[in-house]
Amino acid sequence: MTEVKIGALCWNQYTDWPSLLQAGIRADELGYSTLWTWDHLYPIVGDSEGPNYEGWLTITAWAQATKRVRVGLMVGANTFRAPTLTAKLATTLDHISNGRAILGIGGAWFEEEHEAFGLDFGSGFPERLRWLGEAVPIMRGMLDGTEPSAKGDHYHAKDVRNLPAPVQQHLPICIGGGGEQVTLRLVARYADMNNVGGGIENVRRKEEVLLRHCEEVGRDPSTIERTTGIGTVFIRDDRKEAERLFHAAFERNRVAKHWTDQPVGTVDEVVEYLKPYVQLGYRHLIAGTPADYDEESMTRFATEVRPRLEQL
Repeated sequence: MTEVKIGALCWNQYTDWPSLLQAGIRADELGYSTLWTWDHLYPIVGDSEGPNYEGWLTITAWAQATKRVRVGLMVGANTFRAPTLTAKLATTLDHISNGRAILGIGGAWFEEEHEAFGLDFGSGFPERLRWLGEAVPIMRGMLDGTEPSAKGDHYHAKDVRNLPAPVQQHLPICIGGGGEQVTLRLVARYADMNNVGGGIENVRRKEEVLLRHCEEVGRDPSTIERTTGIGTVFIRDDRKEAERLFHAAFERNRVAKHWTDQPVGTVDEVVEYLKPYVQLGYRHLIAGTPADYDEESMTRFATEVRPRLEQL
């Protein structure tokens, strides 16, 4: 039997705090392996003028309210904070959660929120990836207790201490994104986990690129946990009812054009949709859960879909 992990990516937009908190508690009680939210300051799906909760405080509250599930950002915006501060935040979260923290990080992409909040967006994606390349070694060094120094073009550090050390002997870093020249090479060099999405064919391509980078840098690819965002999961015995709930959730988030190619339908249909990911070796499947965090879908994904996938 193949182990399949599942994660819940609970959207922190167009919701209220009690509902978002309870969604995280539900994921923990259902045995989800990981619990995530976005690191964004404005909604990123639908109308950006709606309500949105801050990511680090959300996962910290979840850490306090849960017992087993691992918590992290999918993924942190490197541009929002100095890498030294990010590593310190992750370490403190590790203590609050008693060793369940994951440091998720990526290059960031949403220009509107950067401009509104006065955050440096850089000249473009290539520059932000250079910043990420400077940041990740600093974070890894702090998490490992090596007191790193750095004098990069963008980030500086001097013998920076990180005390107390994380609870975990090796607090994992998850790098999100599928950039083939830079991001996936950073995954090969530094990451414990990666996250890519965009459908199975895109994931296949990124896997091929990641394997080439691992070979080039001398990394055993089996030491990198593969995770993928599978989209929004809605499960009912009647496919039409699952589709109705899916569309209603997107309406609540003021999405003009609803997503397509989603794991929406019966248990059998969702299992068939996800089979290729498991067969490819992506056995940590992260389901998007928009408000109102459909309880039946979250439950059936954990109790019916996952066991079926593990039997493949």
